[in-house]
Amino acid sequence: MKQKLSWENKLSRRERQVIEILLAEGKGTAAEIRECLPDPPSYSAVRALLRVMEEKGVLTHESDGPRYIYRTTITQRQGRHSILQRVLETLFNGSREQLIATLFDSKETKITPEELDRLKLMIEQAREKQPSTEN
Repeated sequence: MKQKLSWENKLSRRERQVIEILLAEGKGTAAEIRECLPDPPSYSAVRALLRVMEEKGVLTHESDGPRYIYRTTITQRQGRHSILQRVLETLFNGSREQLIATLFDSKETKITPEELDRLKLMIEQAREKQPSTEN
């Protein structure tokens, strides 16, 4: 399995859920975060969790009257990479090909000609970055 990102090594499953919520929403109060959590713990447990996450350096907050507004210190790019890497390793045994094939095979996902052109360009650029295998 691939090495986790340094911030991810610090987090429990529940803490990763909070990060995913804040990456999706941008910010949130303890009550808003609690509403988004599966099988949510008590409000006081969420507040304690958020305090611990701040101590770990993955969250910050600002005061808005009596409420705290929480934000993640993790960038969207870091979060997307981490989440996708976890899906890739867990569901596709590390195979990018299987992951992409699943996207193409989905009846719910319609890929436009423009998206296919952009994907083709990305593949060509990735090939150019590969070291030459010629002798």
